Amino acid sequence: MSAPPELPPVVSRAFDVSRKSGYVSFCRNETGRLLAALAATRTGTLAEFGTGCGVGTAWLRSGVRGDATILTAELDPKLAKAASGIFADDDQVEVVSADWSTLLDRGPFSLLFLDAREPKTSGADAIVDLVEPGGIVVLDDFTPCSSWPPIYEGRVDVLREQWLTDERFTTVEVMVASDASVLIATKR
Repeated sequence: MSAPPELPPVVSRAFDVSRKSGYVSFCRNETGRLLAALAATRTGTLAEFGTGCGVGTAWLRSGVRGDATILTAELDPKLAKAASGIFADDDQVEVVSADWSTLLDRGPFSLLFLDAREPKTSGADAIVDLVEPGGIVVLDDFTPCSSWPPIYEGRVDVLREQWLTDERFTTVEVMVASDASVLIATKR
């Protein structure tokens, strides 16, 4: 699968690297465009946990303005190496092959994109200190739900419910496509 031509060049490069690496799990274009828009509002350091081959990172980079930087962590060394190649000449992006928890001392972040199973499934308690006041957390890969409590596959979606009710964040679920939604949480 090739990237559509209307994508930012850095995102097209990331799609090509992902395709050549045989990696097909990456953020959707709809989510990516949202990430770029949010990144354009941020200063300081943005972070991503779960780089994959760098598609989400590329979307963030396409939106970053000024001297804001992106730190992204990928547990799989092969994927981290592939993503590093995309940003080798970019001083505003640092790709590390590491577990997300090794970056705890690098925050707080102005935007945190959680694209890895862990810490995403750990919930807000694992994340709250990693985000500066007014900072944004983005969690993707949700299926839209209009009921309360939120239901997924016949069960209460405890993770989504926790984020939507956590008093430390103001959180909204945003549909990015008819079959996909993201949570955007701003730290109070």
